[in-house]
Order: sequence, then structure tokens, then C-alpha cells
Amino acid sequence: MPMLMENQTFAIKDIYVPAKRRTTLKPETVQEIAKSMLEKGQLTPILVRRDGERYVLVEGLHRLEAAKALGETTIVGLLVRARPS
Repeated sequence: MPMLMENQTFAIKDIYVPAKRRTTLKPETVQEIAKSMLEKGQLTPILVRRDGERYVLVEGLHRLEAAKALGETTIVGLLVRARPS
């Protein structure tokens, strides 16, 4: 099914990270991305999908954690959704 994506700013508190995805977290990668975000800003949006009132992280765990580490309250992402049939 084709996908539509739209750029948005999301409240970090509204993004749910599935437990299975958390197991792939590498602290050293988070630190590297946080440093890059300080120098250049967020270069690549995360991917989320809507699940009721919250958003579920699809891609971008390290970027999300880096933003949290920097004290950010929002993050740029793409909302991935199925095209209506």
C-alpha cells in the first residue's frame, strides 16, 4: 500500500517507543548524534505512526534519545500513514 508522509514537529512526551526497539539502543551512538545536533541541528527526521492519541516510533530511536539528552521537548518527524482506500 502506498504511503503518504508529512513533516511535523512532535512533542517528545507523546512518542511511544516499543520495548523491542529499546533493546537496540547504543549510548555511544546517542552521544554522537547529540553532539551533531548541537553543531548542525537535526538533519534527519524520525518516523512515527499514529496510534490513537499517541505516536509510535517507527524509525529514529537514537535521534529521539539524543534530543531527550539535550533537553529538547519537541522533535521533527514524518508522520507515516496508510493512504485511504
